[in-house]
Amino acid sequence: MTEKAPFLIFGADRPGRFLVTCDHATNRVPEELGGDLGISEADMQRHIAYDIGARGVTRELARLLNSPSIETDFSRLVIDPNRGETDPTLVMKLYDGTIIAGNRNADAAEVERRLNAYHRPYHMAYEALAAQRDNVVICAVHSFTPQLKTRPPRPWQIGILSAYDRRFTDPFIKALEASPTLKAEVEQRGERLVIGDNEPYDGHLPGDAIDIHALKHGRLNLLIELRSDLIETEADQLRWAGLLAPILTETLKTTGL
Repeated sequence: MTEKAPFLIFGADRPGRFLVTCDHATNRVPEELGGDLGISEADMQRHIAYDIGARGVTRELARLLNSPSIETDFSRLVIDPNRGETDPTLVMKLYDGTIIAGNRNADAAEVERRLNAYHRPYHMAYEALAAQRDNVVICAVHSFTPQLKTRPPRPWQIGILSAYDRRFTDPFIKALEASPTLKAEVEQRGERLVIGDNEPYDGHLPGDAIDIHALKHGRLNLLIELRSDLIETEADQLRWAGLLAPILTETLKTTGL
């Protein structure tokens, strides 16, 4: 058993249509797993352990949207809640050049135990929140590292990921591209606004969180990926949530979805 619930919910009774989620909110490794999975503190601070900055954006975005949020309280290295139960990357043993020593001997029985202790409770709570409204819009918040080892730098400041249901995604991308405040934010850094459509990676994995909670139920959805160097500090996280919230609200209003 885990020592506490493996997720946190904020504003469960808020009336807004959005459900803002953060699958990779923290780098916490429970004490029952040694607290670090046998890797260095420096590695635990990298993107391999969690989505840097995503938790702060999620909480503030949900507050601004007057909508509930849910976030994990365990590292993606313990077990990845944004992967289906049969996904081979569910429990990673090697990630962006780092061997995850604490997962070396994670056999089928251990994976099943972690599913029951962490993965499944999170998804049960996630689904219960999503089911509160017939017209819920699921907005998943993630972050991506500016550069993987041995790979070129990533040019996007923000990526919007989706599968075959692009009802909300397409108009939201257009609204982002047309936003003068977003352009000004990026230009202050000496960059040109580059928005990824299913970049820096494809937006759909069978059995992933959006598949399970949105696509299979016909719920409106989008997945926002922010480049992590843009949201490292609390001030950055609040600012980016403030940039995105009105665009999300206006997109929902203008599309009539």
